[in-house]
Amino acid sequence: MKIKNAVPIIEKMPLSLTINGKKIGPIDVPVGMPMIEFLHEYLDLTGTHFGCGQGICHACTVMEVQADGTTVESRTCIFGAHYFNNKNIVTIEGQAKLDDQGKVAELTPIQQAFIENFSFQCGYCAPGFVTGATVFLNQLKHTPVKRENLEHAIEEALNEHICRCTGYVRYYEAVRKVALATPGCVID
Repeated sequence: MKIKNAVPIIEKMPLSLTINGKKIGPIDVPVGMPMIEFLHEYLDLTGTHFGCGQGICHACTVMEVQADGTTVESRTCIFGAHYFNNKNIVTIEGQAKLDDQGKVAELTPIQQAFIENFSFQCGYCAPGFVTGATVFLNQLKHTPVKRENLEHAIEEALNEHICRCTGYVRYYEAVRKVALATPGCVID
């Protein structure tokens, strides 16, 4: 007796999007593939980390650029790659400015502040924190907060990001430093 279709057929659909300013696709991608797997396996963008796999820790966060230029956080472990079809995202690899050889020429203010404040220990959660803090600072540029509300706003913005090494104080100090130094983010 011959068994037909012994190997399951994996359904694929085309995916097109912009990642770190570059148009990608259309690429045939398995239906249901998590975005983090697409980033790692198809594009070799491994800076976004897989943490809990349930969307709780936010280590897998990327920045989604909206049509109006605002940014939001999106978790790549719980959203399939096709959720991002025709969207524009920025991974941790796309945040710093690169030179002609593809080497880091200039860190973002939040990346520099995290380094200067020794904000992370193991660094596993850092890509998600950098992304979350960047989205928060972008939001402050559109809707500034009063100086006395800054601490609370930072806590609210980064509350869902989990750091197993308890680096929260230094993360928050770095974000506060950048928010206070960026014109238009904080009002008196």
